[in-house]
Amino acid sequence: MTDKKRYSDIELEEFKLLIIEKINKARDDYNLLKSIISHESSNDTEDTSPTFKVLEEGAATLSKEEAGKLAQRQYKFLQHLEAALIRIENKTYGICRETGKLIGKERLRAVPHATLCIEAKQNQR
Repeated sequence: MTDKKRYSDIELEEFKLLIIEKINKARDDYNLLKSIISHESSNDTEDTSPTFKVLEEGAATLSKEEAGKLAQRQYKFLQHLEAALIRIENKTYGICRETGKLIGKERLRAVPHATLCIEAKQNQR
């Protein structure tokens, strides 16, 4: 990697577009999970026959718990992506918070909210 201190405005704009795309997808996923949790869809135990109601209630509870955990993870992911947008605006995006070096473009494309370069991430283990 070169001795660049930060990514250029053109490069930051490229990352911004990628992050906005990911935010839109993540919001859609989050809203879907919230609707599962809050019974907004009509496919729940109220529309099944009494014979299978007990089994359906157990599955629905498990499904809600899983959806709740996934929704929490999705919300946290959204927060990380939004923080990355702030770093782009501040022109600090892509700079490792431990080493001060630029995070590789390949890593940022795969994990656009990354704040650690691979070297720093491996040292955490």
